[in-house]
Amino acid sequence: MSASTSQPPARPRPMRSDARRNRERLLAAAREVFADHGTDASLEDVARRAGVGIGTLYRHFPTRHAVMCAVFEDAVSDLLSRSRALLDAPQSCTALVDWLRAIITHASEYRGLSHALMSACHDDSSALARCSTPMREAGTALLTRAQRSGAVRADVSVSDLMQLTNAIALAAEETPDDPGLADRLLNLTLRGIRA
Repeated sequence: MSASTSQPPARPRPMRSDARRNRERLLAAAREVFADHGTDASLEDVARRAGVGIGTLYRHFPTRHAVMCAVFEDAVSDLLSRSRALLDAPQSCTALVDWLRAIITHASEYRGLSHALMSACHDDSSALARCSTPMREAGTALLTRAQRSGAVRADVSVSDLMQLTNAIALAAEETPDDPGLADRLLNLTLRGIRA
């Protein structure tokens, strides 16, 4: 085909109203099911609670990670807003730790989320990994600021911090009878990253 006859890429068609309603119902049901039973809950249960068939769920979300990413978009948006606000905080190390604490709180909202985030970080093709890219960028900005101020060691990476926060959230999830565990572990992390 010659350049003169090539067509511009087609824009995606807008979602039909019934498809949009199904997607919204699926997301609401997934939030409820994940909150009740964790992120390993049956996707059939999600579809059933939404009042649609499993095929409809898979048309909107081809994988479990795609469902999880869509469910957590609002929380990620809040965490990104928080990171931007913390860039102006007077204490750069405290700002970084406050943001890490917010991530741990978010990861603990759904049982199994921290484990899924840890495994997704090794699979760049995962929808959940793609969903975490803006989080890594936000963390990098806070970490770089803390490193430039001399508050955090230069050899600390954002990947290490994200893995540590997920590990702390996972440890806290596995030890529900110790509500102070996550904060203690985060304080230990802080001691380890200080310059």
